[in-house]
Amino acid sequence: MEEKLKYIGTKIIHAQPINLGNYNEYRCWDIPKDEDPAREGYLVTYQDGYESWSPKDVFDAAYRRCDAMTFGLALEAVKKGLKVARAGWNGKGIFIYIPAEIGEMTNPYIAINTTGLQTDNAAAPKCVVPWLASQTDMLAEDWMIVE
Repeated sequence: MEEKLKYIGTKIIHAQPINLGNYNEYRCWDIPKDEDPAREGYLVTYQDGYESWSPKDVFDAAYRRCDAMTFGLALEAVKKGLKVARAGWNGKGIFIYIPAEIGEMTNPYIAINTTGLQTDNAAAPKCVVPWLASQTDMLAEDWMIVE
């Protein structure tokens, strides 16, 4: 048998709180007699539609809401083609992403798009430019996915 290796994963899921008893009822299953129907957990729906139940402690150790992400999780979302922003940024309507067209750049890069910036400052730039994270951005836990 091969040696077990360590893995880390990131995926975007949908989840809602549901106790084990209600989950079993939802699935039209009889709950085993040795299980606690009041045990807290989550109904988890994966991107392919697969559903499962996860105990609350296991779920809480593995997942974060998509409106309170670390920079690392936000960066993984950007790599998957999503747009992200910080709740703590001064302007609303701005986000970072990896542009599909890299133009004159030779390698993919992260850009900040401020074309939708909502501000009273008429001089505020509204453009798309390459972006570098500050230490404050890297340590923040208020990153969110922009739809």
